[in-house]
Amino acid sequence: MRSVRIIGNGRAGGAMAVALSEVGWHVHPVLGRSAPATHIAGATADADLVLIATPDAAVPDVAAAIEPSVTAVVAHLAGSLGLDAVAVHPRPAALHPLVALPDPAVGARRLLGGGWFAVAGDPLVRQAVADLGGRAFDVADADRAAYHAAAVVASNHLVALLGQARRIASGAGVPFAAFMDLVRATVDNVDELGPAAALTGPAARGDTETIRRHLEAIDRAERPAYEAMSQQARRLAGLERSA
Repeated sequence: MRSVRIIGNGRAGGAMAVALSEVGWHVHPVLGRSAPATHIAGATADADLVLIATPDAAVPDVAAAIEPSVTAVVAHLAGSLGLDAVAVHPRPAALHPLVALPDPAVGARRLLGGGWFAVAGDPLVRQAVADLGGRAFDVADADRAAYHAAAVVASNHLVALLGQARRIASGAGVPFAAFMDLVRATVDNVDELGPAAALTGPAARGDTETIRRHLEAIDRAERPAYEAMSQQARRLAGLERSA
């Protein structure tokens, strides 16, 4: 039986602990960042894999605090960092779940749902992905920041845009729930057709008059985001050259 020790008891660390336990890994008690220094230093003891699930900025310091071991893999879950963050260890690795993890329980279900994982370094992380029923892809260190930026756009920025949609809909007296089928169908269209072919709406057809009316109708604070996304839609439609 493979064993894992996780450092970081937030959403990602908690979700990984539950998910790996579900697929037969022995999960040692999760260590919080405030755990005694001796516990952090000895994290590799009796573990095949140590996962650093702290915020990205803390990963190098946590990795440096762990005593190196020739038998244990030390990996981080940070999407934006490469292997250099854990390079002090003989078997460094990176394992980033390309999965939204809003809390440990929901996150664990998502991790077990056949998701994608960005990996690098020691092949044990690929085994962990396979055990979770996921799909692994390699991301080179030089490309990690760009990869993570794409993930942020695809998830975090999408959520922020839906938050804007909710505010604008509320101002018009329309329930946000009425838009969710549209959102799901749009995502399905992108998956089936690709972004450019799935694009509809006034920016895609060059309807500047409708866009003008939209801008006049919405709150001034909402306009910059609307204008920026209209520009991106025009760019996608080929109506505007990229910078």
